[in-house]
Amino acid sequence: MAAPTLLDRPQQPEDLPPLEPGDCLDQPTFHARYKAMPARCKAELIEGIVYMPSPLKAPHGTTHPELIGWLVVYKAATPGTAVVDNATIIMGEQSEPQPDGGLLILPEYGGQTHEDEEEYIVGAPELLAEVSSSSAAIDLHQKRRDYERAGVKEYLVLVLRENRIVWFVRRDRAFVEMAPGPDGIYRSEFFKGLWLDAQALLRRDTATVLAVLQQGLASAEHSQFVASLRPR
Repeated sequence: MAAPTLLDRPQQPEDLPPLEPGDCLDQPTFHARYKAMPARCKAELIEGIVYMPSPLKAPHGTTHPELIGWLVVYKAATPGTAVVDNATIIMGEQSEPQPDGGLLILPEYGGQTHEDEEEYIVGAPELLAEVSSSSAAIDLHQKRRDYERAGVKEYLVLVLRENRIVWFVRRDRAFVEMAPGPDGIYRSEFFKGLWLDAQALLRRDTATVLAVLQQGLASAEHSQFVASLRPR
């Protein structure tokens, strides 16, 4: 029997070419090549195209914890939910993003996601959020379409350079932009009681952000939502 040639051998991680911004790949190919990249590398697959974000600056680094803290406080008061922070999410044949944050219903409570055998999240979390500076155009367009297509129910974008927040909610199969209430407060349509003073978050006024959230958590709508979340 002839000795196996290089082409006959299973491809090893060291044989995989490095990811490059703009590569057009399917999700399995992207995933294999991403796993072979250096640990500090961050890459995302959006609509079949590889994006590799630039290093993060202070506005992103100081706003991101405010976003995650807001979500964690909601999660603490809402059994059956979980917060994700910079987790890789396999959402489709051409989609493997790594969003800044998110909130999901646990699978045992009827959520849309599950963990695969390698502990990656598979499916569309109910809410995703991005802190956007140089990536705003991608987050508001390519990612919005990708998340919309995958079935994400709500999508929050903190557009730092414009000092504004855009909150998309699902209407049938499409995202529409949600307006804040007359008092300037955003109120999630899916996660009842998830209230947000957008300007307070953008100026990193943690006390005001959490005070407004506590009002949402004290609402009848939140109590009803919690009562509806039961293990399946």
